[in-house]
Amino acid sequence: MPSPSKFLTAASRLCGVGVMLFAAAPISGKDVAPRRDDCLARLEVANLLVDLNIELLKQRSATLVLESWCRTHAMAAEPRIVADRVPAAAKPATAEQMQRLQVTDPNQLRYRSVALRCGEHVLSRADNWYVPERLSAEMNRLLETTDTPFGKVVAGLQPTRSTIEVQTLWSAMPAGWTCARFDPSAETFPALEIPSELFQVRALLRGVDGLPFSEVNEVYQGALLNFTQPGCEGSGATTEASKGCVDADTASR
Repeated sequence: MPSPSKFLTAASRLCGVGVMLFAAAPISGKDVAPRRDDCLARLEVANLLVDLNIELLKQRSATLVLESWCRTHAMAAEPRIVADRVPAAAKPATAEQMQRLQVTDPNQLRYRSVALRCGEHVLSRADNWYVPERLSAEMNRLLETTDTPFGKVVAGLQPTRSTIEVQTLWSAMPAGWTCARFDPSAETFPALEIPSELFQVRALLRGVDGLPFSEVNEVYQGALLNFTQPGCEGSGATTEASKGCVDADTASR
């Protein structure tokens, strides 16, 4: 299981780059000025994702972490996570998953697939295998009939979250990456291309009795970075703070 210290160590290597966060009006993805592909922008993105991974390792609920992220970056007028149900055929649990969940019969499990959304931004897509007999009747009803995220439904169980695996799907600083490849005096930069998927987390949830009741597979989306950067509120800005931005019209050409 990855430990928070691994991510803290990674964060300390990011040249001390701080990320400025301040209040802004809620925005949509189409309003976001693209980040330019330069050294500072990549360091900032890497630092943000390290911080997010640390929070996911520390906290009991991924839903609450995402809700805090959405609020901090003013990504929606109401920073509330909604679990949009994804109509899909149930994915059978593997033998390893059944062993971790301490069940012997696949019929003891239920499957739920959702897109966790804040405003118009889908921040994570999650598959969830859970043991309904270890939840209350009301919890099962909410999971089957509402868009309430799993983490909020089961909050009364005071769950603990154990990370099984973290897999990086994209890195702002891939192997061999160096700031030396960028010319800081350049007048123009391309936009930094953010992929649809950033990283994947598999985790096990246990109740206060130590009994596991859910395993989740979460794929965190590029839309996590759909927020306005400091100084990027308008295109064509020439302030010092805007130098990490790409004019949206220029980037689209």
